[in-house]
Amino acid sequence: MSTIVEFMSKNHRHCDEVLASAEEAVNQKNWDKGTELTGSFLEAIEHHLAMEEQVLFPAFEERTGMTMGPTMMMRQEHEQMRNLFQQIRSALESQEQADYLDSTETLLILIQQHNMKEEGILYPMCDEHLRADADRLISAMEQVAA
Repeated sequence: MSTIVEFMSKNHRHCDEVLASAEEAVNQKNWDKGTELTGSFLEAIEHHLAMEEQVLFPAFEERTGMTMGPTMMMRQEHEQMRNLFQQIRSALESQEQADYLDSTETLLILIQQHNMKEEGILYPMCDEHLRADADRLISAMEQVAA
């Protein structure tokens, strides 16, 4: 049996690695590779956010009755991230290296803070309240389209 903390934390690491590779490519002005890797990152992170918003958060909220707590805050931070995704896409399209790297650096800081809250507080709460359903929820999250 997997835990939600393990599954989602592993997914965080994957997203972080792809973003770091994309930044490295853009830093070297390899725009083709940077575009490809940024696309892979945005697809991976949108999938991650969708897994949370469509499966995990609703299950947690239904089980606990907490709709104005940690999941509300995480959804707000997801919207902040999505605003940065748009800035990253724009900088990539215009090949503005400094704008791209500034936006990804801001995003990285936001993601790190966000992930600490999820991995340290929300996911352990999910494991506590949803333990019996963890395998089913993880399977459902894997099926979510980005």
